[in-house]
Amino acid sequence: MQKRIVTPGPLHDDQGRLIETGYATELIKTYERGKVAAKRWRIKEWDYYAVCTDQFALALTIDHNGYMTMDSISLLDFEKNTQITKSVMGLPLMSPRDLPPTSRKGNIRVKGKGYMLSFENDGRSRHLTGFMNKFSGEEKIAFDLHLTDAPKETMVIVTPFKDHPEAFYYNQKINCMRVEGMITLGRKEYRCNPDVTFAVLDWGRGVWTYDNTWYWGSASGLAHGLPFGFNIGYGFGDTSAASENVLFYEGKIHKLSQVTFHIPMSGGKEDYMSPWTFTSDDGQFEMRFQPVMDRSAKVNVGIICSDQHQVFGRFSGTAVLDDGRTLQISNLMGFAEKVRNKW
Repeated sequence: MQKRIVTPGPLHDDQGRLIETGYATELIKTYERGKVAAKRWRIKEWDYYAVCTDQFALALTIDHNGYMTMDSISLLDFEKNTQITKSVMGLPLMSPRDLPPTSRKGNIRVKGKGYMLSFENDGRSRHLTGFMNKFSGEEKIAFDLHLTDAPKETMVIVTPFKDHPEAFYYNQKINCMRVEGMITLGRKEYRCNPDVTFAVLDWGRGVWTYDNTWYWGSASGLAHGLPFGFNIGYGFGDTSAASENVLFYEGKIHKLSQVTFHIPMSGGKEDYMSPWTFTSDDGQFEMRFQPVMDRSAKVNVGIICSDQHQVFGRFSGTAVLDDGRTLQISNLMGFAEKVRNKW
């Protein structure tokens, strides 16, 4: 079952319960932080951008997890086989932020000792700027990027959690945005050509249960000369109304049913750097995935635990559109991840 939400209106009723669950092609429901039933320290909000090319990737996060804030920059160089992630965590009173209630328009800027991140959105294009001193040794990272050509349709999902009526996940993925600009690390320049450089926005607002494991995969690029991408994932919340699995092509989404991640095992553990496969129950998404780099992180601080494997690599296989056309995909750079968080 893939229930589509088509009626605009508020996300929550007056008791802080979700009015409707399912998927949509735009941010059709209005999110109001003041209507959320849970305590403010349980509300989680973030804007996450990932810019990806065949040679490098940049990931940017501005996050408010209720009891903790986090600002993060990651730079991955696939040619040099290097990766750097630096994150700054703080308390909301010490590092306040007011993330926009919608992805359609709005700005967020955060700064701290030796760094700044700014996401500007005037409703037509997005401007991402920032820097972090001593990102790699004594070297500073800086970026100035313009994102345009967002598709008309996006992946939006409203997900409840069983037996937790106050919990929910309101999420949007905007794939296939073209990127133009520059990233510098010391004297090294990473140029973003809008003809071949694309980005995804992961816009999330919600109240989560304490212990969750999720799977997420995303890619944006070109197929048959036109912008193509996909969003796949599962593992958290009650997705019986709809999955978040979609294809993006020619500015529209093509809905998928259930997609399964097949991560190879070795010695009883996931072998993230061996080839993966992906299958769908409707046969519309069949992919092989050749890993290039595992952006892994593990944190265990009291009640807060996180075990993350965001693996970048190349997808090859077939994607079937709603009208039956089959796209042959070859070496499309993207990522797939498995993450467990206790937060």
